[in-house]
Amino acid sequence: MASDNQTSELSRERAQQELAELRQLINHHNSLYHQYDAPEIPDADYDKLFDRLIAIEEQFPDLVTPDSPSQRVGDAPLESFRQVTHDTPMMSLSKVFNDQDLADFEARILKRLDSEEVPRYSCEPKVDGVAVSLLYEHGLLVRGATRGDGVTGEDITHNVKTIRNIPLRLNNSKKHPVPDRLEVRGEIVMTRSGFAAMNEKASSIEGGRTFVNPRNAAAGTLRQLDPRIAAERPLHFFCYSAHVSAGDGTDSNSDLSWPDSHSGSLELLGKWGLPLNPDRDVVTGYHACLDYANELLGKRDALDYEIDGAVIKVDNIRLQQELGSNARTPRWAMAYKFPAEEASTVVNDVEFQVGRTGTITPVARLEPVFVGGVTVSNATLHNMDEIARLGLRIGDRVILRRAGDVIPKIVKVMDGSLTTQSDAVPGAANTAERHEIIMPSNCPACDSPVEKDGEVLYRCTGGLVCPAQRKESLRHFCSRAAMDIEGLGEKLVDQLVEANMVHTVADVFTLSKEQLLTLERMGEKSADNLLNAIEKARSTTLPRLLYALGIREVGEATALALSSHFGSLEKLMQASEEALVQVEDVGPVMAAHIAHFFANGENDKVIADLRERGVTWPEHEAQTVSDELAGQTWVLTGTLETLTRDEAKARLQAMGAKVSGSVSKKTTVVVAGPGAGSKLDKATELGVKVIDEQELLKLLAE
Repeated sequence: MASDNQTSELSRERAQQELAELRQLINHHNSLYHQYDAPEIPDADYDKLFDRLIAIEEQFPDLVTPDSPSQRVGDAPLESFRQVTHDTPMMSLSKVFNDQDLADFEARILKRLDSEEVPRYSCEPKVDGVAVSLLYEHGLLVRGATRGDGVTGEDITHNVKTIRNIPLRLNNSKKHPVPDRLEVRGEIVMTRSGFAAMNEKASSIEGGRTFVNPRNAAAGTLRQLDPRIAAERPLHFFCYSAHVSAGDGTDSNSDLSWPDSHSGSLELLGKWGLPLNPDRDVVTGYHACLDYANELLGKRDALDYEIDGAVIKVDNIRLQQELGSNARTPRWAMAYKFPAEEASTVVNDVEFQVGRTGTITPVARLEPVFVGGVTVSNATLHNMDEIARLGLRIGDRVILRRAGDVIPKIVKVMDGSLTTQSDAVPGAANTAERHEIIMPSNCPACDSPVEKDGEVLYRCTGGLVCPAQRKESLRHFCSRAAMDIEGLGEKLVDQLVEANMVHTVADVFTLSKEQLLTLERMGEKSADNLLNAIEKARSTTLPRLLYALGIREVGEATALALSSHFGSLEKLMQASEEALVQVEDVGPVMAAHIAHFFANGENDKVIADLRERGVTWPEHEAQTVSDELAGQTWVLTGTLETLTRDEAKARLQAMGAKVSGSVSKKTTVVVAGPGAGSKLDKATELGVKVIDEQELLKLLAE
């Protein structure tokens, strides 16, 4: 958008041209927002358009036309709904965005009042919902209407009556009598928790419609013709003002005993049973207003409804009347806007990142945009299914959402729409520059083949050699159940990788004392202990080695089963997928993972390097499954201190037993270690035999 300096440099001819473009564009977005509840741009982008319009019209007042959006509060309501006229117009609020703007707002008030006395202000959250008017006659709710163009709205009485916190009849009393005709103003919102549950339910249903944000969901709900839909949705109402009216467009508050302050009138509305926002306050001076706004911003994310700022009003009603209004906004009220949680930007590129476990995630590189209080230039796209759901391509203009500290998320691709020729005015991207997003066939970090994992995920197959997975593969390789290198824990692995001392797991066996002593907090004794642990690990077993290699889905029990079935690493490396599925508990998916791992020449090179650096493992004696425990069902519970759970399971299965995860009348034996809980209780209740780990080891040894 053009700056103020650019505005001052505009020629009359250029101003006339840009005003025409802006009016056309604003009217287009007004129609989408007010009539169809289908906005194409975030509120922050709309504000930029409108502020630009106002700036040019202020410089060239003779160019203001009667049909300019600046002379209207909103847009005409949809004709398919019955139109109603508000007793008094529903005006907009001027907006401020920083401390100085707020100070200027107070300075204008003091100047117009010709006073030095700092006024008191009524402050409340600026709820991000749908503005509505409720008409009560003799205390009974007779009509609910949308704001529409501020003068005429749409009749939504059938939906308003379904909202549980809106009273159908006001509380009348002698002390606080309800006027004959009362027009109440407020915001209808959808709660965040209800919005999340509603979207989750919709996404689980084929063809179910999800909403971009709670505000859109509330607006869409209120425009349903069937009130049963509104009744099922979590809508909530907050009242923020009211007018006693004769119904002829004149305000009759002065004819009754009406409070002399805005805060007092809210208290009266509360006594009549109308719901008020609990986070309102009355303060003196703009500094206190700023403190209120900052405190409200601090708890914004904890609220169960969305807000986009604070509303600040001169509290004294007599002063409000003296200050008056301009064409579209009152002079005595202001909206202090918080950093927008939604903004539009352009997807310049999509890169693919490799996670520590090999998962490949698309990440959008964005035109930097200020949203949610920070400048955002990247956003995760999660997976290819999410890209397909959004219909996203490189070059698209998108709506980016960042609520509080939540990771930025692209929630919508903006449809093609009108744009002005100003570069900063938001609009759709050039469709000629859009490019399809394609998952790479090779890992961007190590060039290993990429394979699909399940329905939506893709993974790199180069676990041992992929630099993106280096730390994770090293931690796993050195863990107790794998090579069992004591002292080589997570922090030390991080140091070794960051110091560029270790590139693959085989490099662990090339570390020298001189290298280790250069690491942080590594003394001579610690270095000697680690080198001794590495030396000890050079002699291992085939099951431990297979588990240490980190082949996907190959746990300790599967590693033992593979070793028992093939006997040697060479035979396993040459096995086809058809041969692999013959192994107990190895299905087609796991067989494919194993075959792909050994088909990768880089993985084979790491295994060769391990051999070259003195790592040995004897051939594993092939074990045949016995029938000694055939027909028996065993259950393992609690902590096993000598064997791992997978090792114990594999040993029992080798003896013909079935190992179950739950205790029943069919259970033969329960092996209970320290910490055994409900399974042990169940076994005792059913009279099932219970033994400890020592008895299990004795049985296995025999």
